[in-house]
Amino acid sequence: MNIGYARVSTGLQNLDLQKDSLKKYNCEKIFTDHMSGSKKDRPGLKSAIEFSRPGDTIVVWRLDRLGRNMEDLINIVNSLNNKGVSFHSLQENITMDKSSSTGQLIFHLFAAFAEFERNLILERSAAGREAARARGRLGGRPEKFSEQD
Repeated sequence: MNIGYARVSTGLQNLDLQKDSLKKYNCEKIFTDHMSGSKKDRPGLKSAIEFSRPGDTIVVWRLDRLGRNMEDLINIVNSLNNKGVSFHSLQENITMDKSSSTGQLIFHLFAAFAEFERNLILERSAAGREAARARGRLGGRPEKFSEQD
């Protein structure tokens, strides 16, 4: 059985693209989360893993939907493999199971690239905030009340 997992980081994003792709891949059950991938406790992912049985495949739209860093991705996929569950990422078109050493190699390479991409985004964001502060912009949410209030 193909079991889908979709995740978006914020409430402003929606899951339609991911869910459509997972349905097209014949996922019979789809679990979702609306939270950052950096959070350890993701109820949808936990439910998907608990629902899976040996011989099933957990399918995600992209590797970064499963986890934010390489260590997290590897731990999740290894726990799936220990349970007899395969893993497939649609965008990277990789399938990982215990029987495929090539799949394991490709997975580790893509996981490293995903972590690298995430780190670049964090660095660019930090540099942008620093440049804005240098120009006098503090950022963040505007104050709700003034000093007089």
